Formats: sequence, C-alpha cells, structure tokens
Amino acid sequence: MTEYPDHQGGPTRALLEQMIACASVTPEDAGCSQLISNALTPLGFSCEHFDAGGVHNTWLRIGNRAPLFVFAGHTDVVPPGPLERWTSPPFEPTERDGLLYGRGAADMKSGLCAMVTATRRFLEREKLDGSIAFLLTSDEEGPARHGTRHVMQQLLARDVRPDFAVVGEASSVEALGDRIMIGRRGSLNLRLRVDGRQGHVAYPHRVDNPIHRISRAMAELANEHWDDGDDDFPPTTFQVSNLNAGTGATNVVPGSAEALCNFRHSPVTSATTLMARSERIIAKHCPDYIAEWSVSGDPFVTQRGSLTRAASEAIRSVTGLIPEFSTGGGTSDARFITPAGTQVIEIGPINASIHQIDEHVRVADLDPLARIYEDVLRRLIAG
Repeated sequence: MTEYPDHQGGPTRALLEQMIACASVTPEDAGCSQLISNALTPLGFSCEHFDAGGVHNTWLRIGNRAPLFVFAGHTDVVPPGPLERWTSPPFEPTERDGLLYGRGAADMKSGLCAMVTATRRFLEREKLDGSIAFLLTSDEEGPARHGTRHVMQQLLARDVRPDFAVVGEASSVEALGDRIMIGRRGSLNLRLRVDGRQGHVAYPHRVDNPIHRISRAMAELANEHWDDGDDDFPPTTFQVSNLNAGTGATNVVPGSAEALCNFRHSPVTSATTLMARSERIIAKHCPDYIAEWSVSGDPFVTQRGSLTRAASEAIRSVTGLIPEFSTGGGTSDARFITPAGTQVIEIGPINASIHQIDEHVRVADLDPLARIYEDVLRRLIAG
C-alpha cells in the first residue's frame, strides 16, 4: 500500500483511492470489502461473510473479550448520475485543489478507510483490552433489507451484542468533527390511493374527483401539528414526495389518485399513533381510500455516556472543536445496531457533497479522521 505524508492523507488516502476505483453501485460491493479484509486479516482479524439476497456482508473481528467495539459502514454507493456532468470520472479518484473527487469519497468510503488506519495504528501502539470488529455491507443505499439488519440478526442469534459502535457516515457539516450523530428520527412511509369516479370535466355532477379529495387530505396532513419534539429531537414532520393521477387528457377527471408520503418523527409520537391520526384525517376527505404503511426505521438516541464522552474528547483533542450532538438528517444503518442495546454514534467527514455530482472529501481531513477514531478506541478499549 502506498504511504503518503500525513498532509496528503496518509495510508487512509491510499486505501480510499483503491476503494473509489471500485464501482460499487448498490447493491454491488465490487471488491471493496476484500480490500478492507486484506488490510485487517494480517493484523489478526478473523473474517466471515453473511451474504443474503444478492448483498455482500462481511464481519471481521479481533479479540474475544468484552467490550466489543464495532466500526460499521457500507461499501455501496448511489449511482453517479449523468457522467458528462462530472468534472472527472466518478470512479477515477482525482485530486483538485485539496479535494479528492469520486463517488463514495465522502459517503462513506473515506470513513471506512480512516477506520482501517485507526485500527492498525491502535494495535501497533496499544494493548487491546476487549475486541474490535468491522461490520461491512453493500446494502445501505438500497432497500437495506439484507445488509446490516441481516448481519445483526445473525450476530444476535449467537448472542453477540456489541457494546459500542461507530458508523462512519458523513456527519460533519462545515468542519471535520463539528457534529456527532447520537440518534436518528423514525421514518414512516405512506402510500395512499384514493378512488373516485371518472368522467368528463364538463359534467362535474357526474364525477367524483379523487385529486380534489387527496389534495384536501394532503393539505390538512401538512398543516397538522403532530408534536413539539423533545430535548434530542425536533418536531415531527410530514412531506409528500410523489403525487400521481390523471389520464393525460385535459378533459377527463381520473378515477383514482395516489400519493407517496413520509413522516420523520421522534419517540414522542409513535408510528402507530401517526398512522391512526393520519387515517382519521384522510377519512374526513376521502371516503374510499387505501393506506399502505411501512416503517423504514424507528427513532433512537444514544444517551450521553462513555461513548459520547470518548468521541467528544477525541474530536476536541484532534481538531480543537466541541462537537454538537444531533439526531437530524435521514436514516442510517445505526438503526439496525441500536436494538442490541449498543451505544451507537456516527462520526465522519463533511457531508456537503454526498449523493451529488463531483462528490468529494477534503484530503486534509483524512488523517485527522483516522486519529479521531484511534483516540476513541484508546479511550474505550486500551489496556
């Protein structure tokens, strides 16, 4: 592996360039986990695979004592989008003006590579008092049914319960380490179909326009005050992401309309409560409807304790910043780890370019990120 001076990203950059070159568009792993395995197995890590549903999952572990510290992350990336809009090819790592460009550079291959560097340095410098594991999946950007969720089911069947977990999602906002994710809001999805009566627009007495009905229901749902949140979470929000209806003709009232909606909510208001309140509102406007509900993730929060303290102190030691604790943003695979009773947080690079054209990471942040992870390990599992 090529070594770079620290200001050029060090060994983290060398591994990251190899990872970016792997076109691991979800659910493909494209050799990414093998690169990480190749780096860790010489250090004494065992390696197992928990593949399922076309998804590649890898579990690497060193040590057999508690506490069990897990570095978790995904090797898959979102599609690059129109290639002609990229300044350089998305799967050819390219540095310009101190930024390393490529799909997955920030989300989240740099986090994984920094974890590898941190682990190697920790094992070289410290005595391990516990265990370190890596949980890798290629199913985070997709449906997330056969990835971390599946691995955790297999581990729990063996009564393997991580004590601590750090997910390498891009959590920072303006400067490396300015934010630690200590939880995530719940995500509740609604597919709503409203049926009416199709007919000619010139004869409104002969039709029942489902667009009018569903629009009134959506407006009331959007204006509803669901809750005030709490000390860790903002108030619940409701959004309509898709609205479909019509035959394409200007003179036909359609027979049905469909909307896709999403709630992001805190533990203050459960998914069950949101469903019941929503259907009461919908029923007022839409006598003939079908509501299909699905939960993408339940809300969770890691209470302030040994992990949040170690992470805050590590960030302050490396960067001089006092990080903000947050539960904002979307969902992450942390939601599948926390039910095991694990303290879970997310620390990673700046997230401004994730999922965008010309995604990138600051080269100067790569080695400090590895040092943050290493410092967290030292504060929790050094002998």
